Amino acid sequence: MRSGRALRYTGLERALEQNSADVLSYLRRRAGSEDASDLFGETLVVVWRRVEELPADADQARMWLFGVARGVLLNYRRGERRRWALADRLKKHTRLDPVAPPADEHAEVHDAIARLEPDLGELVQLVHWEHMTLVEAAQVVGIPASTARGRYQRAKEQLRAVLGAPAPL
Repeated sequence: MRSGRALRYTGLERALEQNSADVLSYLRRRAGSEDASDLFGETLVVVWRRVEELPADADQARMWLFGVARGVLLNYRRGERRRWALADRLKKHTRLDPVAPPADEHAEVHDAIARLEPDLGELVQLVHWEHMTLVEAAQVVGIPASTARGRYQRAKEQLRAVLGAPAPL
């Protein structure tokens, strides 16, 4: 008979086999290919440390994995903001002109999503880029589904206004 801990590790192995590619894609879309592997590795470390929290249900385990990855990503972004703030302070002391970022064919959409409040942008990305339902996205973000529906509606309205898209009839 297997111990409870051994069953958790078996469940973790199964959850990772089923969801690793999706979690890595989630991280790539948000942090870029260069940083996604490191973020995925950090996610695995956190998951391993918190294996006792792994839900037994496969769908719940998937959402839990995305939630852990989101937490790792948020920590990464906080660090990134600190690095950019430091770079901005350093730029004031130098005479170098900043280089414009390369053009992106979907820059206006990415820019519009980036202008949303972080939670609104995250909901839009989870629903459209990760193909989650609003209920699943709400679970990953850690809010009730009813709250997610309201926020998602607000995000769509803001995106329509920014992108100049007509409202649905």
